Amino acid sequence: QVQLVESGGGLAQAGGSLRLSCVVSGSISSINAMGWYRQAPGKQRELVAEIINGGSTNYADSVKGRFTISRDGAKNTVYLQMNSLKPEDTAVYYCNSRGVIVGLSFNSWGQGTQVTVSS
Repeated sequence: QVQLVESGGGLAQAGGSLRLSCVVSGSISSINAMGWYRQAPGKQRELVAEIINGGSTNYADSVKGRFTISRDGAKNTVYLQMNSLKPEDTAVYYCNSRGVIVGLSFNSWGQGTQVTVSS
């Protein structure tokens, strides 16, 4: 069983910064990708950033230049550094991980952490 535990959400002012962390645990054979998605009220969940095994990254256009995703492979942890926050960044942020566990592929989600940016 794969578990994802997020931390680091909270309240920030516009222009401020927050850092999200997500630890993936379980008898994991390999992790192929880790990423962050977000869902604002009344909107669909959207990709914010992801990092693929090997180090390549993808970002939503709305966060390019402001957010940075990184990964500590030894700790199975993914981070999202969010700078120059805007009120439109307000959402529940979900950690996602895809990989293999006991010979089977998995695609797992964390419970979500609220990020609120005030103007």
